Amino acid sequence: MENQLPEAMTAVEISEPGGPEVLKPVTLPLPKPGGGEVLIRVDHAGVNRPDCLQRAGAYPPPKGASPLPGLEVSGTIVALGDGVDASTMGQAVMALTPGGGYAQYVVAPASNCIAVPAGFSMAKAAAIPETFFTVWHNVFQRGGLKQCEVFLVHGGSSGIGTTAIQLAKAFGATVIATAGSEEKCEICRKLGADLAINYREADFVQAVRDFTDGRGTDLILDMVGGSYIERNYDASAEEGRIVQIAFLGGPKAEVNFAKLMVKRLTHTGSTLRPRSVEFKGRIARELEAQVMPLIEAGKVLPVMHSTFALEEAAKAHALMESGDLIGKIVLEVSHEG
Repeated sequence: MENQLPEAMTAVEISEPGGPEVLKPVTLPLPKPGGGEVLIRVDHAGVNRPDCLQRAGAYPPPKGASPLPGLEVSGTIVALGDGVDASTMGQAVMALTPGGGYAQYVVAPASNCIAVPAGFSMAKAAAIPETFFTVWHNVFQRGGLKQCEVFLVHGGSSGIGTTAIQLAKAFGATVIATAGSEEKCEICRKLGADLAINYREADFVQAVRDFTDGRGTDLILDMVGGSYIERNYDASAEEGRIVQIAFLGGPKAEVNFAKLMVKRLTHTGSTLRPRSVEFKGRIARELEAQVMPLIEAGKVLPVMHSTFALEEAAKAHALMESGDLIGKIVLEVSHEG
């Protein structure tokens, strides 16, 4: 199969920092896998907010990573680097990549790939890695969510939010979600949220207190930041944990940290992209063992919003930034012509 590969591919690059219009289709040489890496013939590529941040010039790729956007793909392994198990050749996989996913071919660490179950949608497979790796690490590994605890996720209708609701519910938590419309709240409820709060119409802190009889939440997954930081402290139970994964509302706020001390709170956070290949590989193995059986059984699935052609990546980014979506956007990659 490796001998049949083309010499060039279509990709979408960031021509300069800016809005969605700076995403341009280009022709580039095929990347070559190094030691421990595989070359994937991309079927679909997921679209995520970090891609938008990179396009705007606010989230540069890690050293050595492809400058092309795209952190997750589904596709077929068509070439192997040194040290990769030969039996993986031709395997359909979903992969977390350090970059480069907006292309017909991408290199990914073999350890960061997960086999796609037979018959599973390749579009849905491309919507899994970034969100499921992120949620698994931040909610279960870093956040330590346990059965019967109360879990609050902000942005419940986003790709991260819809994944977090399903996984938290599957592992026995009571789930609260915030979202910006009744339609989005209803989606959160259908996914398993025990309480969905329209933050445009209600104070989520008071709603959480009412729902928990004044106790508050054990764990909060927050991608908003800004004014939510102190409000998260107010919504937390004693010994509660807050995990920060983004700052859509801004990274700075005036906060009364006495609340953190009085309630003995833990406020932590992380970014996934700069972490080591080995670290991400450990997450992949945990997902294979504990989450893939749920996906194969249809108990947990990515929520899909829309699909665009690779060459329409600018339209996909415009939709992402509008906030007018529920779940995931993916790019379909054609290999015709």
